[in-house]
Amino acid sequence: MIWIILLVAVGLLLYFAELVLLPGITLAAIGSFCALVGASIWAFTSYSPTFGWWIVASAVIGVILITVIFLRPKTWKKYSLHTQINDSIGTALASQYNIGQQATTLTRLAPMGNVLINGTTVEAKTRGNYVNAGSTVEIIGFENQTLVVAEVKD
Repeated sequence: MIWIILLVAVGLLLYFAELVLLPGITLAAIGSFCALVGASIWAFTSYSPTFGWWIVASAVIGVILITVIFLRPKTWKKYSLHTQINDSIGTALASQYNIGQQATTLTRLAPMGNVLINGTTVEAKTRGNYVNAGSTVEIIGFENQTLVVAEVKD
């Protein structure tokens, strides 16, 4: 009888793992199902129908309790992050730099790298052409917080 109870406990533990720790893996769910059904069949065949129904009822109640307790928001409230992020990336590049303004590459743009513009290092990228370090580039646009540049041909 202890093995049947242990099998129900393992089935409920695997169900908990599937629900909370490993969602979508399904190996724990299959193991849980097999353990709970196996315990129920074993209880019906080895003992009595009454004991079998007690095992089925305990498995169903255990699954319902685990689902209700661990899927309600109040359970996870103490473990969740309660701080808010109020910062932003900063001022837009378009307000600091102008299209047509020139800069010097500090690193190779392949296609991303750094450029020096007005004494400030800024991340920049090209439209696919690689630009060697030390080259002069011109701002042709802005994308997210990155300058889009093109090499200035002498």
